[in-house]
Amino acid sequence: MYKVGITGGIASGKSTICKIFELLGVPVYYADDRAKRLMTASKSIKHQIITVFGAEAYYKNGRLNRKHIGSIAFNDPFVLKKLNAIVHPAVIQDGLDWFENLKDFPYALKEAALLIESGSYKSLDKTIVVTCPEEIRLLRAAKRDKAKVTDIKSRMQNQMPDDERIKFADFIINNDGNDLLIPQILDIHLQILAQSKQHG
Repeated sequence: MYKVGITGGIASGKSTICKIFELLGVPVYYADDRAKRLMTASKSIKHQIITVFGAEAYYKNGRLNRKHIGSIAFNDPFVLKKLNAIVHPAVIQDGLDWFENLKDFPYALKEAALLIESGSYKSLDKTIVVTCPEEIRLLRAAKRDKAKVTDIKSRMQNQMPDDERIKFADFIINNDGNDLLIPQILDIHLQILAQSKQHG
């Protein structure tokens, strides 16, 4: 299985782009969704999170209290590092297991905001980076998450800037609204299909 990562900053449009890849028949692993599932399904992860964030990390019905965790983690780099050390290795392994179970596809995508920061890109064959100016992402995220600009900025500070991220890119998708997305995606899709055949 040819494994391709896709990453970009908050509100860069990764999910929209992944939906287009899915329309082209490409399976997509959404790391953030899987992480949330692991954080509630895995007893070991749950125990470690409660140790760091207290019992308030989960609601009485067992659901993750993301607001509580986020309010602490995004304002304390040391605690964020602890959270990432708990969650990232589990998500990387879960992603590899997911790829292993896909047999009849030329390639599949793993979508993750911290693909590079977590080191997850090292286990993949290629990396797509979605770029978008920070001011556009701020507006999009504030509208989408109904969040304060200051809160979004603090989350952005914990992510790699685009100019650093593109150093790891095999392919770049520009999503600033000036370049059409579909032609960019189709071009990359065809290149990856060709490369996956050589790889196979």
